[in-house]
Amino acid sequence: MNPRRRALEVLQAVIGEGRSLTEALEGALAEAGEADPRDVALLRALCFGVCRHYFHLRCLLGQLLDRPLRRKDRDVELAALLGLFQLGWLRIPAHAAVAETVALAGALRKPWARGLLNALLRRYQREREALEARVGEDEEAVHDHPRWLLDRLRAAWPADWPSVVAANNTPAPMSLRVNLRQGDREDYLRQLAAAGIAARLAPATEAGIVLDAPVDVARLPGFAAGRVSVQDGAAQLAAPLLDARPGERVLDACAAPGGKTAHLLEREPALGEVVALDKSASRLATLEKGLARLGLSATTLAADAGAPADWWDGRPFHRILLDAPCSATGVIRRHPDIKLLRREADIPALAATQQTLLRRLWPLLRPGGILLYATCSVLPEENARQIAQFLQQCTDARLAIDFHALPGAPPAPAGSGPAVGRDTGHGWQILPGEWDMDGFFYARLVKDG
Repeated sequence: MNPRRRALEVLQAVIGEGRSLTEALEGALAEAGEADPRDVALLRALCFGVCRHYFHLRCLLGQLLDRPLRRKDRDVELAALLGLFQLGWLRIPAHAAVAETVALAGALRKPWARGLLNALLRRYQREREALEARVGEDEEAVHDHPRWLLDRLRAAWPADWPSVVAANNTPAPMSLRVNLRQGDREDYLRQLAAAGIAARLAPATEAGIVLDAPVDVARLPGFAAGRVSVQDGAAQLAAPLLDARPGERVLDACAAPGGKTAHLLEREPALGEVVALDKSASRLATLEKGLARLGLSATTLAADAGAPADWWDGRPFHRILLDAPCSATGVIRRHPDIKLLRREADIPALAATQQTLLRRLWPLLRPGGILLYATCSVLPEENARQIAQFLQQCTDARLAIDFHALPGAPPAPAGSGPAVGRDTGHGWQILPGEWDMDGFFYARLVKDG
């Protein structure tokens, strides 16, 4: 496998066609078949790195080009970005980075681009200090975020937006959820240490562990037997907050890929029934595969949560988890392509979908039941404002505001400063990077009666 050629194909799919980085990268790896792990690591580093630093790289390239490349030469532009990223961010010998990038012109069947790519990269090497200094005059390039998102982050979090941006531009750690049905997490830490994997307990979680460095899941002790799963610490808060009890019927309304579904079942094996619902049959298949690895089962339905008439059997639920579709602005550090693919115009449509889901699922909840609304967004339009609007419309709904006083909620980490997240008045917001967590929002709604 030529990792640079594969990286160029992935970036064309993401930046040129609007596909997700995860999907495009998985496709490239599947096509490559058996490959040297070092090549796979370089491929990942190139794809994630160019997406993470796209605005900075684009600013540099704009200074190096006399005039923009034609649309039909987007592939050459992406090759140049790959070369600049290798020279500026990776510990690759400069001569190798330049030579391998120039060689991409042949793979693209554009021999004329060899001279252009060579000249651009050589000039960057000579004038790097001056070129990087001028990057400081471009706000998007400085922060590696689109301007519309910077404006929204400033408005939403005037004191915190610089730390949010910094966290978004830092690769996320690999976090695990230990299956407490098979042993405690302190014991699993010892197993990791014996396997040569450095790790620590994840603050404010019941079962979380954070690795010092990512590893292939095949190296994790007991992974195939369901001893542990990969899940961010913030996402691990959903099951404790929903606090489902023995015998209760639970709906996971937007369930795939299934991490929260599995955690619900691990945490309370005596649940009456868990209905895992998702619009995507293929993603639901992934959920079912994950449950099988863990030795768990749920009722799975491929259907639209916003159209209960098509799938609901009329029996009310004691608990509903609504992990609503959102902008995913809280997980940019894990999915940097969000900065490239998400548009400001997407937010109103997402907000409308979220409100529709809240209104249509609420009647399915029995009196005294709990609906946990969750997003991996940091934008108030999708979070606190959604809950405020919903509470105005539904007189039988009330909000449990004190996050840390809720049954099963995580305590603030002892001696670690402020509690995890902050109370918005209409739910609890965790910002990216806080306690090694992704950005997440939770609101726990109780139905009167």
